[in-house]
Amino acid sequence: MKALELLPPSETMYRALVNRDPSFEGIFYVGVRTTGIFCRPTCSAKKPARENVDFFATPSEALHGGYRPCLRCHPMDPDKRPPGLIERLRAEVERAPGGRLTDKELAALAIDPSTARRQFKRHYGMTFQAYHRARRMGLALREVQKGGRVNEARNGSGFESASGFREAFTRVFGDSPTAVKSREPMFVERIETPLGAMIAVADDEGLRLLEFTDRRATERELSILRKRLRTSVVPGEHPHLEAIRSQLGDYFSGRKLEFDIPLAPVGSGFQLRAWEILRSIPIGETRSYSWMAKQLGDENARRAVGRANGTNMICIVIPCHRVIRADGTLCGYGGGLWRKKWLLDHEKRYASKVTR
Repeated sequence: MKALELLPPSETMYRALVNRDPSFEGIFYVGVRTTGIFCRPTCSAKKPARENVDFFATPSEALHGGYRPCLRCHPMDPDKRPPGLIERLRAEVERAPGGRLTDKELAALAIDPSTARRQFKRHYGMTFQAYHRARRMGLALREVQKGGRVNEARNGSGFESASGFREAFTRVFGDSPTAVKSREPMFVERIETPLGAMIAVADDEGLRLLEFTDRRATERELSILRKRLRTSVVPGEHPHLEAIRSQLGDYFSGRKLEFDIPLAPVGSGFQLRAWEILRSIPIGETRSYSWMAKQLGDENARRAVGRANGTNMICIVIPCHRVIRADGTLCGYGGGLWRKKWLLDHEKRYASKVTR
């Protein structure tokens, strides 16, 4: 289980970066916007201006922020250099960060796919596919943050960052940032939360998607939305995106745990009914899959309920995290059981304060 990591104040971290303070090793990582690289606080590279840095609690967050590891300070390898195979795999990712490397392509490079997966997982605690997905999603979301304006600067990894952005964006969202569709598009925004970056998608109908960026299913869900609604996803502002950003801030601070944003989930009739039942579970409480099945009129529909919960694209607001096993144990959360536990503990703590 991953522990929630809280960062020191930004000015403290920037001062530690300038001073190369070794006491902050492992406490934070810094992304440099002008290069697209993230570093350890003690990196010997020239220090960037304060307005050009982002701070992250983990290397994974930096990857999902659109940054690649520094080749000088090796922020993903604080203790030792990675094996040669892993360095080669990462180099292949940087040649095409917006795409995918299939087993067939790895084999053509004389890299055994099973060995690559095993070594990458052992060294980093994440699969090679997860690393590549993080780079792809991160680059696409950096484009979103830039409002579709592409930075033409090279990031030093052997490819033009403009093409890397466009390739990643098109792979994740289906069209380039400047593509124009005859139909009104959906708008996308990246939102930072204490549990990691999230991606929100909305249109005039309401919020369509709210997911953690590191969830494996996020790209697939974006594809489902595009195909079913026959439209594109583009960077841009929208009142529903402003609303969910504000309401998530209230939720995570404990000021207000309820959401009142219009929702427009896309799913089958059964899924929509299941998600509506999820919204009826009181804050600070949990229900079982059996309870949900009974509410749907079929006590034997527990597996179908589990599948419907697993396909929920609007997490937290449609609270599938409030469903647990009948024996009280946690299970089945796409964002990770550590997040599910955090959300339940958070809601129970603040809901009890409200009811006192």
